Amino acid sequence: MNIYSQYEGGTTELLKSAYEMLKNGRFSDAGDILENALSVDFDNPEVICALKCAGFWTERENRYNSISDPYERGEYLMKQWKAFLSFLDRDEASFEQGKYSLKQWVFSKALSDFIVLLDGPAGSDPEILFRVGQCYKGKGNYRQALEYLEACNHQKADDPRIIAELADCYAFINETQAAKIFFREAFFIDPQRIDLDSLESMMIVRLVAKLKELGYEVPALSEWIPVYGVLYGVFNVKRELRSLEYGRLKQSIFTLQSKLAEEGKKGFEIEPRLINRYFWLIDHYLSSGDSREKIDEVLQKIHAINPAIHERYTQ
Repeated sequence: MNIYSQYEGGTTELLKSAYEMLKNGRFSDAGDILENALSVDFDNPEVICALKCAGFWTERENRYNSISDPYERGEYLMKQWKAFLSFLDRDEASFEQGKYSLKQWVFSKALSDFIVLLDGPAGSDPEILFRVGQCYKGKGNYRQALEYLEACNHQKADDPRIIAELADCYAFINETQAAKIFFREAFFIDPQRIDLDSLESMMIVRLVAKLKELGYEVPALSEWIPVYGVLYGVFNVKRELRSLEYGRLKQSIFTLQSKLAEEGKKGFEIEPRLINRYFWLIDHYLSSGDSREKIDEVLQKIHAINPAIHERYTQ
């Protein structure tokens, strides 16, 4: 008896059954069901997309099964997930339900590989903690993800990858203020080290979508996220700088001002990073009660670099 003979509810039911099999890693069986669905609904774009995706992961699972080292196995799946997201971007069909099913399989399998390492000599390695946290987040278990990401952040402070993932988890559990603080910190440190594809909370997804509408593309898009995050009120939770942080901020501004004077706007990161640091400096002046003259001086510098940003910021 064919595996799909028990499904008689039409394309919708066949897709539902195929997605359940994808979730459990039964890619060949899912492919059989989807082939049947295609034979009766040959131009259904979702069925076609699902069939392609089943084939994609059939190939990757064969490779995955040939790897013996658990860390390498987990890393392989994480890399292939990124490749899969790019693969999906080329297809216009709606595939959210199938994507969710495959995501459950990928991150569950990767978690099983990484988590065994916690009991071994690598158990305290922040990279292992980071991967375990990412896997729990991928599965939708945000509170458990936070446990591992916070432990990782404790060992490896000021890593924008970790801080951004923490922010994403906080957003999903409705800790909005914490999410905004952590996102702002992460994008201040180094936007280029943040994996935008791994960030799924709506505050960032919508901000990225808006920047794309404005014509920004990666990698420059990442640099402008903190600037527009302030302008659109996303990064609107501020904190007071410690004296050491203030000194580092001033030094960073000086360095970027020098680069801008020498190179102009050739480097895609110089202008947005400098503007973002000016925003931080203004926030510091406001929180510490400094003179209006100091704030106006910084505003004039923003205007000289980008009048449109200045206008929106001062509205």
